Amino acid sequence: MNEQKPKNQPHEESPKNIMGEPEAPVSAWKKVLSKRWVYPAAYVAAAAIILTLVWVYQDAGRKPMESTPASVTDTVQLPDDELMRDNVSDKTDTSKTAITEDLIWPVANVSEVSIVKPFYEKEGSAEDHQAAMVEYKDTFTPNTGIDLAREDDKPFEVKAALAGKVTRVEEHPLLGYVVEITHANNLKTVYESLTDIKVKQGAEVKQGDVLANAGRNEMEKDLGNHLHFAVYENGELLNPVSVLPKN
Repeated sequence: MNEQKPKNQPHEESPKNIMGEPEAPVSAWKKVLSKRWVYPAAYVAAAAIILTLVWVYQDAGRKPMESTPASVTDTVQLPDDELMRDNVSDKTDTSKTAITEDLIWPVANVSEVSIVKPFYEKEGSAEDHQAAMVEYKDTFTPNTGIDLAREDDKPFEVKAALAGKVTRVEEHPLLGYVVEITHANNLKTVYESLTDIKVKQGAEVKQGDVLANAGRNEMEKDLGNHLHFAVYENGELLNPVSVLPKN
């Protein structure tokens, strides 16, 4: 007599499909979701994703706002800067032109004198540099102005190249008598190797007023009777030839 199999399967066995293979447990997700850390982890991950999306959105919205004004500023200001530089350049050129037009040669008769030692130009050639060096006791010094003299070595009158105030009158052991005149627009003229001074410190002089006579000095005694003439603008030396009328 055949034994009858129990109707109920053991509780622990997995149900079988038609092919006889065991099916996946239905309670797998429930087991996972039953873990305590699942919901907090899911919440943190969702919050991180949301914050990332918000940051990306804000950053993408901010960049055009920052770049656009800069681009507009560059477009608007660059021409203004170019115009401003042009204006400054024009003003500088105008100042130079004014100096050239206003100054006169510091002698009574330009045709009677010539430049016997030129101004030392940094950009000049080696030959120019050699001609513009002042030698004294085996020491060579760049010439800070121009030296004017007559061909016959006679003295001549020295005149104010521009109206101004006499700010220095002194006798120098190497340069002879020196007269300095301060003018408007931060301009200053200096006259060296003088004799028979006609002006005093603090006096106001007009353009063309006689200051002294050209004489000799120890520094450039090989030049004989001559005038050393220097021009300063804002404390910087200028080549006097560049600001004097062309003769």
